[in-house]
Amino acid sequence: MEKYEPVVITGIGIVSSIGHNISSFINSLKNGYVNVTQLPNINENFTYPRIGAYVKDFNYKEVLQRYKEEETLIVQQALRTTLRSTPAIGMTTTACIEAWNMAGCTSKPVQANRKGIIVAGNNLMDEMQYSTYEQFKDKPNYISPSYCLQFMDTQYLGILSELFNIKGVGFTTGGASASGNVAIIQALWLLRTKQVDCCMVVGPAAGFSPMTLQSLHNIGAIGGKTLRNEAQKACRPFDKAHEGFIYGQAGACMILENIECAKERKVPILGRIIGSGQMLHASRASEPSEEAEITVMKKAIEEAQINVNDIDYINTHGTSTPLGDITEIKAIKNIMGDHCKNVWINSTKGLVGHCMYSAGIVEAISTILQIKYAFLHPNLNLENPIDEEMRWVGSTARAEEIKVGLSNSFGFNGINTSIILERA
Repeated sequence: MEKYEPVVITGIGIVSSIGHNISSFINSLKNGYVNVTQLPNINENFTYPRIGAYVKDFNYKEVLQRYKEEETLIVQQALRTTLRSTPAIGMTTTACIEAWNMAGCTSKPVQANRKGIIVAGNNLMDEMQYSTYEQFKDKPNYISPSYCLQFMDTQYLGILSELFNIKGVGFTTGGASASGNVAIIQALWLLRTKQVDCCMVVGPAAGFSPMTLQSLHNIGAIGGKTLRNEAQKACRPFDKAHEGFIYGQAGACMILENIECAKERKVPILGRIIGSGQMLHASRASEPSEEAEITVMKKAIEEAQINVNDIDYINTHGTSTPLGDITEIKAIKNIMGDHCKNVWINSTKGLVGHCMYSAGIVEAISTILQIKYAFLHPNLNLENPIDEEMRWVGSTARAEEIKVGLSNSFGFNGINTSIILERA
């Protein structure tokens, strides 16, 4: 197999339920902080559990002020271009500014037509469309002309490309719960084929409507049915009492570059992405495929040109759904064999919930932080593991030197992805 030049990570940013920036996010990971809460049932006709890892106490304008001196123009334009946008766009834009600033893209710029952007996800404006329809029913003639732009997923693309003067390749890519990893993998190809030198990969904060949440509940995907009054305990990846995923909110961003661009700009490198795997298992349903999960992990390992024994850590898809958790563990055991006893395993979703379209990016950020700062965050609520043979991190964080980590993301409609990250 062809040996690819490394793609490096030079900037990361996040706004999540457990931290509104990278610094607070790291502290929450180390301390095993979870912020899943119960919300009031605003409509008694909705029967889905009203719990989630929502972003709270986030003031977009106040947060942006910390960049005022070094990023004055970007902050001013951000406030102007997102003035009437949704809270999710504010969260996501803030994460992008943090990553952009960390990568030094203002002080050491990349040529505009050599910068790319990929936005992960589909149906990104679900909540806004739902609320707009309620107004539309009463006064259809007064719908805002700007709605025809706002309801499209490409609104993120337009806002962010304008804000950061990105004039190279850009698009949105939907991959259900695997959207984040799909976007990262597409960015790898853009960089490897020299279409761009630097690529912003964006995971928008999902805003689901009550209609969507009710449908996910009806299909049996959402947890919290038994533990809705103990919200902090409801997200239980790989525990025998798991019932389904807990909805999480997070805007996340990574700046990826080819190695030549990063060296020329003389910017610090946080880590490297060295392998990826992606495939469908030809299904229109929600059920996972053990065979496909095995295949994408194998593909990622082969592309990285490493051995199974080189993998120190796996950040699992680990949604807390019974079938999903069981299938993933079977696939990991098939791939790792006897090396299972040496591979540390956790699930970032146990702390932040399932962040949907941004999940793969949130978990890639979590993985690279754990590698860079030599720790592993805990598996909260893992009291009775579904498999005692795995090397679970446990209920508290661990100090561990990790060189290579693998991160899985799987989605409805047969979408399977895996990426491999390495210490810089």
